Amino acid sequence: MEPYMSNAYESDFKRRVQVSGPTRFIPGTSIEVIREVRLARPPRFALLDFDGTLSLIREGWQAIMIPMMVELLLETRSGEPADALAGIVRNFVYELTGKQTIYQMIRLAEEIRKRNGRVREPLEYKRMYHERLMARIHDRREALRSGKAAPESMLVPGSLALLRELQARGVRMFLASGTDERYVFEEARLLQLGPFFGEYIYGAQDDHALFSKQMVIDRILKENKVPGASLLGFGDGYVEIDNVRSSSGTAVGVASDEAGRSGRPDEWKRERLIGAGADFIVPDFREAARLLAYLWDGKAEA
Repeated sequence: MEPYMSNAYESDFKRRVQVSGPTRFIPGTSIEVIREVRLARPPRFALLDFDGTLSLIREGWQAIMIPMMVELLLETRSGEPADALAGIVRNFVYELTGKQTIYQMIRLAEEIRKRNGRVREPLEYKRMYHERLMARIHDRREALRSGKAAPESMLVPGSLALLRELQARGVRMFLASGTDERYVFEEARLLQLGPFFGEYIYGAQDDHALFSKQMVIDRILKENKVPGASLLGFGDGYVEIDNVRSSSGTAVGVASDEAGRSGRPDEWKRERLIGAGADFIVPDFREAARLLAYLWDGKAEA
């Protein structure tokens, strides 16, 4: 992907929207309408995040990243107890959730530097984290590879129905993830998502300036000579929601309950996605047909 360097940086979360008063739900559904959307023309392109939006392969990644960072901070011998360091780490890990993984590692390096510890390159921390994460999710990946687990068991509920519905409506789909691109390609293949996205799968690079979700959006709009209103975005992180809305697209916040698959929204995600500018909040895609009917022709109100 040709880099658009001016849009390489992913900004930290800032609440851009203050919702005053109650929101509403499309009748008979769990689809929460934050902003009324009436499109002059149906969307032609869709940008989808990967982990937490479609894939559940990496569910529980925080339980790997946070303890690793605490271990490294304890090595600085700053005198702070482990539980205090865990609180510091937890705050910035969640604060930066939605950005490329490298940003969390950059912050870790800063925290180690503050404590006069031996600072390594953020990429080295990222590799350490990936090694531990891959050990955790090895069995999940092998179960998919061997056929012991069906892709649906490691997808946000309704994901395949959503993708099929978008495909049937002639929407060109793009997958963009803060996870390293080689892992995104591999895990999308394990989940049998390749036919929906084809060549349009993008992920993080070792040089984080070479990728951002905004760069993907800019490319979609520029190469197809279309306005932002042609774009529909889905994500469980604030970055893609903010990028889609800033580009005048329609943003669907996916407040997925990754561990429980309960069909109820994760409240922390919900609040963050609303603050980032989501037009809709869904807990998953079990009611995808109703949402798309609303967006295409308003028929979901019945």
